[in-house]
Amino acid sequence: MKAAVLNAAPGQLEIEDIQIDSPGPREVLIETKAAGLCHSDLHFMEALYPFPLPAVLGHESAGVVAEVGSDVHYVKPGDHVITCLSAFCGTCEQCISGHLSRCERKAIELVRQPGQPSRLSRNGEDVNTFLHLSSFAEQMLVHEHALVKIQPDMPLDKAALIGCGVTTGLGAVFRTARVEPGEVMAVIGCGGIGLSAIQGGRIAGANKVIAVDTNPSKLELAQTLGATHVVNAADGDPVEQIRELTDGLGVHHSFEAVGMKETAEQAFRMLRSGGQATVIGMIPVGTKVELHGVDFLSEKTMTGSNMGSNQFRTDMPRFVDMYLDGRLMLDEMVSKHIDIEQINDGFAEMKAGTVARSVITFD
Repeated sequence: MKAAVLNAAPGQLEIEDIQIDSPGPREVLIETKAAGLCHSDLHFMEALYPFPLPAVLGHESAGVVAEVGSDVHYVKPGDHVITCLSAFCGTCEQCISGHLSRCERKAIELVRQPGQPSRLSRNGEDVNTFLHLSSFAEQMLVHEHALVKIQPDMPLDKAALIGCGVTTGLGAVFRTARVEPGEVMAVIGCGGIGLSAIQGGRIAGANKVIAVDTNPSKLELAQTLGATHVVNAADGDPVEQIRELTDGLGVHHSFEAVGMKETAEQAFRMLRSGGQATVIGMIPVGTKVELHGVDFLSEKTMTGSNMGSNQFRTDMPRFVDMYLDGRLMLDEMVSKHIDIEQINDGFAEMKAGTVARSVITFD
C-alpha cells in the first residue's frame, strides 16, 4: 500500500509502498478515507519531539472497517469509524477512573509484543506505527480501543478532523477547563485546534470569546466560527489588548494553542483573579515556561490538556451530532483537499500559516 514514511528527522515525508499485516485477535484493519494534516506531525518531522524511525506518520483520520480480528465484536466490516491516538487499555487506574486520555498502559498492552510480526513493514524491515495509528497510508491496522464507530451519514473528510484537532480544542473547553455560560475566554492561536476551542466557547455559552493571532485571515475565520472579538498580536502586547477588552480584569479562561514559551506565558498573564490558563499546544521538549510567582496569590492556575481530556468513545459521536445539527462548523475549517503525494506541500502551507486544515483524501 502507499504510505508517507518519515525516514529521518528533521526531514520530509517520502511516499513509498509498504506492507501491512493481517489483523490479530483484537485488531481492526481500516481503509483510510481521510487524514488531516496536524501540527503535531510537523513537530516530529522537525525533530522537536523524538520518535523511532522509520515511521508512517499521521493520526487524525477516519475510514471504513475492512476486516476485524477474531475477538473484535465492537465493529464489523463496513462500519464507519474515527480513529484516536488516545487509545486506552481499559484496566489501568486512569482508565477505570474515567481519564482515558491518560491511560498508563496503552504503550504496553495495545502494541504487538516481542516476537510478533510488525504491523507495518517495508521489504522485510519493520516500520514503526505512529501513535497507535499511522494515518498517512491507504490502510491502518489498529487495536480496537483506538477507534470509535460513527453513523454512516457523517462525511468522512469532516469526521477526520474530529479524530484530533476538533476533539482537542472542544475537549479543552468542555472537559479540561469546563467553561461555564457567561464566562470570558481567550484563545491564542487560530489553527485547527484553536478554531475548535473557539467553537467550544461559542457552544458552551461564553459571553466573550477572544481570538488572538497575527494572521488577519485566520482572525476573520475565527469570527465566522464564533469569536466575538479578535486581537492581532502583531499590533502590540496581546495581554494589554485583552485587558482593554475586559475592563482591565482579564479573562476567566485562556487557551494556548500554539505551543510556544512566550504564548504560554501570555496565556497566564491575561488571566483575571481565579482564572485558569490551559496549554493545548505542544511546547518543544526541553523548553521551560516562567511564571510570576506572586500571581498564584490571586489563585490563578495553569494546566495542560492532553487531547482535550477526552473520553472519545462518548465524545466523538456527540461531536458528530453537533456537526449534523449545525452547531459545530467543520466545512469552514477544511481549507483544501489534497492527495497523499502533496503532503509535504501541505505541511509547507501549514508552516506559512495560509491554511486552517488540509485533508488528504483517499479513493
